[in-house]
Amino acid sequence: MLKLFVSCDSVARSVGADEVAAALAAEAERRQVPLDVQRTSSRGLYWLEPLVELESADGRLGFGPLTADQVPALLDALTSDPIRHPLALGPVEEIPYLKTQQRLLFARAGITQPLSLDDYRAHGGFEGLSRAIGMDGAEVVAAVLDSGLRGRGGAAFPAGIKWRTVRDAKATQKYVVCNADEGDSGTFADRMLMEGDPFLLIEGMAIAGLAVGATMGYIYVRSEYPDSITALNQAIQIARDAGFLGEDVCGSGRTFELEVRMGAGAYICGEETALLDSLEGKRGVVRAKPPLPALQGLFGQPTLVHNVLTLASVPVILAKGAQFYRDFGMGRSLGTMPFQLAGNIRHGGLVERAFGLTLRELVEGYGGGTATGRPLKAAQVGGPLGAWVPPSQFDTPLDYEAFAAMGAMLGHGGVVVADDSLDMARMARFALQFCAEESCGKCTPCRIGSTRGVEVVDRLLAATDAQARDEQVILLKDLCDTLTYGSLCALGGMTAFPVTSALKHFPADFGLETSEADQ
Repeated sequence: MLKLFVSCDSVARSVGADEVAAALAAEAERRQVPLDVQRTSSRGLYWLEPLVELESADGRLGFGPLTADQVPALLDALTSDPIRHPLALGPVEEIPYLKTQQRLLFARAGITQPLSLDDYRAHGGFEGLSRAIGMDGAEVVAAVLDSGLRGRGGAAFPAGIKWRTVRDAKATQKYVVCNADEGDSGTFADRMLMEGDPFLLIEGMAIAGLAVGATMGYIYVRSEYPDSITALNQAIQIARDAGFLGEDVCGSGRTFELEVRMGAGAYICGEETALLDSLEGKRGVVRAKPPLPALQGLFGQPTLVHNVLTLASVPVILAKGAQFYRDFGMGRSLGTMPFQLAGNIRHGGLVERAFGLTLRELVEGYGGGTATGRPLKAAQVGGPLGAWVPPSQFDTPLDYEAFAAMGAMLGHGGVVVADDSLDMARMARFALQFCAEESCGKCTPCRIGSTRGVEVVDRLLAATDAQARDEQVILLKDLCDTLTYGSLCALGGMTAFPVTSALKHFPADFGLETSEADQ
């Protein structure tokens, strides 16, 4: 019997994976050919989707991207000489894009069925939780601290310090909250993991709960991810029935329960305190800090808040040890990061590598340059409020400190690529308009400054003489300083990044001479 694998990931489905799977089943039935089509997670090689994989003695052989009307020809090849099919890719694990990655979080991507507990356990699942149960909570916290794991949501704060703070807090009730409100442009790693490997997030949250003394966890998922919500709810029920959640986690006598909560489409709820307000049933508004959520978070109780990738990193740390994890990366940026390539890129998809590869290796090596074939102009790293990085800085290593040193950030690992046709003045204006529309309205710099910023950019672009342009440039830079240093949270604080980077590296798009932009 032929055994084939087709992704059930929502991106694969959006380009025809369901139709390909249905056509395979129908054509096999018509031909009376025994065929087993299994729906798996995605490898993250999105430019090859729909990707069909054939189980063989040499491992899985790939074919793609396929359409439903190409299925009859594919079955002809599969029953004769698969390698000679025009869309044959050879062994999937040998595709250079995938072979050179260092997958820890996405080790099961494209291999396992998302809701198969047997698949998950056969590939190392719940080994970390099993080890954690045999350890004191303080030992688990120490392992996370020793691993060097930092938050993957943007701020890159050491995760172990957060864990220790919540564990040491005195309270009768504590919480673990997963921020799955993945709203940055060009990011999809959270969605891929929740849809394709939901038990990994569940395991990470259970370890966190047992370590810090929390008995309840919430996964706050953006409303635009219905497939993630469905997968998580089903996986939670399966894990609960198997004893990995509930009042007696793995026979330990300790309690940890999980619920999924759906967001309402507000970008600001990606900020942890606004998210907590939303979880409490309130309008998502940023809270002043202190107090920190680790001491007074959800319902005023100590709360550990992390994003999906941070919590999903924990099982491998517990299963293989802190030193194993520290062996990946450079400097203070340890472990791996799932970088997401999007925008005007030839090979869009997910690349998990240890910190330290360069942006050039990522964009040109893995991404293959622009999809249009035009010259690269810039890459925006870190979401819609990330800096625009020109090709002259592409040899910078992807490292938290290296990017901070040049006025940029890695954020959630999203990389949006643009060719030389993109107008950077328009993108700077968009960043300010985006901030104005998504602001919670609590602080003046963000609420008012972003709106004034749009007006300043409009005046700058309309100016007809050098003096008028100079005046607007000075005003725009002062406004960006106010946003950076006066805003209550990162929404206003980071809005200046795309504006000042566009102004600095692409002055001609604003009608400026280089000297004017460098004032």
